Amino acid sequence: MTASSMRASLLRRSRRYLMSGLLIWLPIIATVLVVRFIVQLMDQLLVLLPRHLQPEALFGVHIPGLGVVLAVIVLLLTGLLVSNFIGRWLVGLWDEVLARIPFIRAIYGGVKSFSETILGNKGSSFKKVLLVQYPRAGMWSIAFQTNATLPEISARTGLDQVCVFLPTTPNPTSGFIVMVPRTEIIELDMSVDAAMKMVVTLGVVMPQAGEPPPALAAVAAGGG
Repeated sequence: MTASSMRASLLRRSRRYLMSGLLIWLPIIATVLVVRFIVQLMDQLLVLLPRHLQPEALFGVHIPGLGVVLAVIVLLLTGLLVSNFIGRWLVGLWDEVLARIPFIRAIYGGVKSFSETILGNKGSSFKKVLLVQYPRAGMWSIAFQTNATLPEISARTGLDQVCVFLPTTPNPTSGFIVMVPRTEIIELDMSVDAAMKMVVTLGVVMPQAGEPPPALAAVAAGGG
């Protein structure tokens, strides 16, 4: 084996080893960074405590992650409070007060409605993965159904419209809302998790192949 072929072989192996290492470490690093960001964000809740009750004052050192514990305790106590009549009455009173404040009511009401729809079990928002023709006819994009009932828009356009969210890649937290005629959407059997994974990975990670859709199965059977 010549020196040049040895160098080429060494380069190929080094490249293969480098890619193998990246495949192991990239998901780990990304997960650590996201978790660390969330933990640091929740640690900011500690400033709500009186100074003499903050970890630095009690223990003399900063203990990362205590904000997560505090957040869980606050959420549990809040859920316990609103699960009874008095708690629901207080929440209703709070909603009524904020509803009287201009600008604030728009933000609070919008976020509250969004949270109730996404986190609750009511409605069908983000429970259906769709294919829509975007950015032009003949090109298909992954979308998520956000609202299946749009009376005014449907009446004014003369078509039964569906509101869908088109996520951007690789950051699915941004995107567009588009009104699409119901006859121009295709519902997929793909789960929301699988579709999100596909969006985040630029389409590299695809859902595992299962049974072909009925239409394709019929075509295949007829062709046979």
